[in-house]
Amino acid sequence: MSGVEVITFGCRLNTYESEVMRAEAEKAGLNNAIVVNTCAVTGEAVRQARQAVRRARRENPHARIIVTGCAAQTEKEAFAGMPEVDAVLGNEEKLKSASYRALPDFGVSAEEKLRVNDIMSVRATAPQMVKHIDGHVRAFIQVQNGCDHRCTFCIIPYGRGNSRSVPMGAVVDQARNLVESGYREIVLTGVDATSYGADLPGQPTLGLLAKTLLTQVPEIRRLRLSSIDSIEADSHLFALIADEPRFMPHLHLSLQHGDDMILKRMKRRHSRADALAFVDQVRRLRPDISLGADMIAGFPTETEEMFANAARLAEEARIAHLHVFPYSPRPGTPAARMPQLDRGLIKDRAARLRATGHRLHQSHLDQMVGTRQWLLVENNGLAHTENFTLVAAPGLRPRSFVEANITGHNGKHLDMQLTAAHAA
Repeated sequence: MSGVEVITFGCRLNTYESEVMRAEAEKAGLNNAIVVNTCAVTGEAVRQARQAVRRARRENPHARIIVTGCAAQTEKEAFAGMPEVDAVLGNEEKLKSASYRALPDFGVSAEEKLRVNDIMSVRATAPQMVKHIDGHVRAFIQVQNGCDHRCTFCIIPYGRGNSRSVPMGAVVDQARNLVESGYREIVLTGVDATSYGADLPGQPTLGLLAKTLLTQVPEIRRLRLSSIDSIEADSHLFALIADEPRFMPHLHLSLQHGDDMILKRMKRRHSRADALAFVDQVRRLRPDISLGADMIAGFPTETEEMFANAARLAEEARIAHLHVFPYSPRPGTPAARMPQLDRGLIKDRAARLRATGHRLHQSHLDQMVGTRQWLLVENNGLAHTENFTLVAAPGLRPRSFVEANITGHNGKHLDMQLTAAHAA
């Protein structure tokens, strides 16, 4: 092989950073290299990263393999100990070209492979400029990194450090840069995006940032947010939901559970009632909004009644896109020291919660039939509505906007027929 290949796991922030890494590695003159950008959110994510490293070495015996990302930050010695790995870069180091110029030679010890600093010592997130996001028709912009909260199940703060925000002007500049490259839908992303601005002068909020972007970069056709913590939603965000048609009617919520005792043991900052009140408010403001959510099944001490409360919350909130995670103990987190449930029970509850999510998704698809929607066409013969519902769109030009009547669905995505005057 030649050049730099980046293998990305995990969140949208990792996807964005992979483009930065590719550019910085190429700027440093790196060649014949594979960079694995890992995720640490679950033990399964770490396992998949290690598997990808081994496969990359089998298929590319002479390439230099570099491991980075959250799992590399939190489990650096484990990755450095893999014979397939040539270097391990931390989450701060992976974004700097100097890191790729200073890689160790082949065949060094595990200790010499490490280029990982103390992520908790990082106090700022430098703006990173990219012109495209490989393989995506939507562009991501990093607006924030790290997290100041310490949910008992979560290892991510130890991989990302404390919360720090990208200055608003730099975000606006990046949005202009992406619009000039042809992107008309932008997603603002971060580890704890709704904490945006608390560390900046004047303490701007995520809602104010989104409002400013749409004002100063009017060419943006669609603006979305990645996962948000509803308890941190601000008045500017609610105003956008109510009054700004370019702010898309879809939110992905970091709910995690639906039982108050489990939420307390998770050290979440919202209650069941808080979550339902937020959902009611956004639905009053934007009736066509669709909601996604993350939920964990099988958290330590979860009883059958507590689990049922989680499933009921998903139903009461009408979560159209439910992402279910079977609880995975992460070493070093408080939840890993709590009384654990049997793994078989955890898997069973995760399957049942996914079944609830599937029923809710079917109901959402049913409600979309008969509506008229504007679609953004993807690269794979699919498209997304404004409320982020998947639509089959074979043969249409990627990045184009088309108007269509929704005629049915197959249980996974919507079917459509173009309107007479469909092109934007």
